[in-house]
This record gives sequence, C-alpha cells and structure tokens, in this order.
Amino acid sequence: MGQPKTPQISEETIKAWKHLAKKKNWRIVQLPNGYFQTEHRDLELEDKWYDVTRRETIEAAEIAIDGSVEHYQKKVDFIKGPKVVKTFK
Repeated sequence: MGQPKTPQISEETIKAWKHLAKKKNWRIVQLPNGYFQTEHRDLELEDKWYDVTRRETIEAAEIAIDGSVEHYQKKVDFIKGPKVVKTFK
C-alpha cells in the first residue's frame, strides 16, 4: 500500500493563500453601529475590499486578522511538503 496522494492545489488558490498570509493585505473598518469589520484586499484591484468578520473591539478585530494570517501561512507552508517535527538518535 502506498501513501495517499497529496491533493492538487491550483495556482490560483496558492496565489490567494499567499496574498491572505500577508497582514498588509488586511484592514479594519469601524461600522456605523460601532463594531469593527475586518477586510482583505482583492488580489488584483487595490481599491476593492472584502468583509470577513465583525468584532466589538479594534483589539479583537486585529486578533482575528492575526489568526487569519497565521491560518493562511500554515496553508502556504503545507505546499512545501512535509515538515520534520522530531528526529531521533
């Protein structure tokens, strides 16, 4: 029995993951109701933004962005293949 095949990930998806893994592509906007909305920039149109989450405080919004950046960075790292986490002597 062989190892299961790694799923093929499209170049478009990889490009999106790399984009979302950079904090500079995110922002926080305060809404009229006082909540804070996290948004990420479009891959190609610099003035187009997509809303992602809403939080009660700006600190919570930034924590949400940090979590998203970390999530997408892990996906980008996964593309590189298996990572050695422990070796033995």
